[in-house]
Amino acid sequence: MSVLIYAESAEGKFKKVALELASYAKKVADALGTTVTAVTVNASDVNELGKYGVSKVLKVSNDKLNIFNAKAYADVIKQAAVKEGAKVIVLSSSTDSLYAAPAVAVALEAGFASNVIALPESTSPFVVKRNGFSNKAFNFTEIATDVKVIALAKNSYGLVESEVAVAIEDFVPALNDADFSLKVEGVEKVSGKVTIADADIVVSGGRGMKGPENWGMIEELADVLGAALACSKPVSDVGWRSHEEHVGQTGKPVAANLYIAVGISGAIQHIAGVNSSKVKVVINTDPEAPFFKVADYGIVGDAFQVLPELIEKLKEFKAKNA
Repeated sequence: MSVLIYAESAEGKFKKVALELASYAKKVADALGTTVTAVTVNASDVNELGKYGVSKVLKVSNDKLNIFNAKAYADVIKQAAVKEGAKVIVLSSSTDSLYAAPAVAVALEAGFASNVIALPESTSPFVVKRNGFSNKAFNFTEIATDVKVIALAKNSYGLVESEVAVAIEDFVPALNDADFSLKVEGVEKVSGKVTIADADIVVSGGRGMKGPENWGMIEELADVLGAALACSKPVSDVGWRSHEEHVGQTGKPVAANLYIAVGISGAIQHIAGVNSSKVKVVINTDPEAPFFKVADYGIVGDAFQVLPELIEKLKEFKAKNA
């Protein structure tokens, strides 16, 4: 009857979202008077989950699962839930998990709520708070089914240590050819950079940078902050930057602790896609730019003057606090 989480990993290491899920699920489990079980796929040191409240790990090792496949992963999670008799299954709102979560819910005949941003308002009835209308509003959703599947919005709960002893069990789900009917021909990965999905800080540039030849300042600021690089849709559309860096409602969603927008006016689709970030800083020459209306901090100024000074100050601060 434990609360089950799918703990995402990459190259054997847990992503931050996995630890956030564990923290969240521990609190839910406490409210339900039960414990947390995690199912992992090709992860290495699963003991790390115990630091955040996971009492049991179902460890799956299968080379066929080295590349994410929503159908196969959903079947793994479903079988783990049935094995544990889990009534609450928690996944993240990452791209991969949002592909798998609905399939898990269908397989378990469970109600599904995505973009959950807080602990349940109540457990009987089971009511969760969710983002709605592109993060412009909240809604409260009751899941009335016996089994419940929820997807926790990134960076909505945080990491909370609650160390417990971990029991590790090798788990071999029964997978068949139908689970791998979708064939992945190849995966392109960017190495040596902080990814947008995992970044606590994101630095994003827009058309105000005037051209790709000026992106060195954006890259230097990101390097000083240990941030991921991003851009607005018009920038990727004209080929200044890769579409891989395009963020916003029509690109990759951002829910970072700090989002810095440089030379981005703030189209509604862009703002909707980054609005879940905790702190938003905007640098723009136009004091009437829409982005200033939702910014936590704003600098009205020329990026070509502001960024060099900002980078220098940050370097000085880091040197003094090293």
